[in-house]
Amino acid sequence: MTDMEIEAFREAGKIASKIREDSKRMIMAGESKLDIVETIEKMIEEEGAKPAFPVNISINDIAAHYTPEIDSTDSLEDSDLVKIDLGIDINGALSDTAYTIDLSDANGKLVSAAEEALENAIKMIKPGTKVGEVGEVIENTIKKYEFLPISNLSGHMIKSNELHAGVEIPNIKTNDPYQFKEGDIFAVEPFATNGTGYVEDLDEVGIFSIYAPSKIRMRQSRKIIEFVIKNYGMLPFAERWVRKEFKSKLLVSVAFKELLQNHFIRGYPILREVSRGLVSQAEHTILITADGCEVLTR
Repeated sequence: MTDMEIEAFREAGKIASKIREDSKRMIMAGESKLDIVETIEKMIEEEGAKPAFPVNISINDIAAHYTPEIDSTDSLEDSDLVKIDLGIDINGALSDTAYTIDLSDANGKLVSAAEEALENAIKMIKPGTKVGEVGEVIENTIKKYEFLPISNLSGHMIKSNELHAGVEIPNIKTNDPYQFKEGDIFAVEPFATNGTGYVEDLDEVGIFSIYAPSKIRMRQSRKIIEFVIKNYGMLPFAERWVRKEFKSKLLVSVAFKELLQNHFIRGYPILREVSRGLVSQAEHTILITADGCEVLTR
């Protein structure tokens, strides 16, 4: 990458860090989940950026991919373990960060397990380190707290306009031979649980992205795709974003059905811990440097 491109990623990380910290004050019992995510998305836009994906607000045993529908009336409860996952897009330069807040004050160790796993992983990452070795450190740190990592969730390489760029950082020890290289950008993303350490797909989907463009019959579907490509490109988008533009819930639902059947778009199902265990998450975006890594979202 050029120095200018690296500076754009640094700026995306700086904005993510600011909004992550500013948004924490909104995570209170009684607050609307929809209001929280839409306020965070508005905060991103006020910084002159765009969301790299719909803000996730995943509660308790839901690990990831939950963003409220446009007509949601759900609010946070004082027993909730709340995970906020947000991303920044500045002309294709992306950042990704997440945090967990325990409204019950009963799950502090679970929150700390993910946070310490993230910090320990970051400390060891440098050119030549294997991603599987990082997974081992994450796993050992979480197990030290007597919890388990989520074995089928992982961190991920980031490239311009590409949030998940192929290479993953596992949350458990593996033999994956990929070695970090100077100039790589990754999101490091430990998940800890008091459950069995595995997530499953639910039927509910609120986040989508372009997958394999193909011929589309319905005029409404074509209009929706034109809107999505113009505004979000290949990055993930929320159904509620589309419904703000196209007011008919029925037409949007029918169009999404056609687009999914034709594999034009793909959905990201809500992920739930299989034994209904509580899940915590911590995440930073890093840039691999000559002798270590720079945390872009600190």
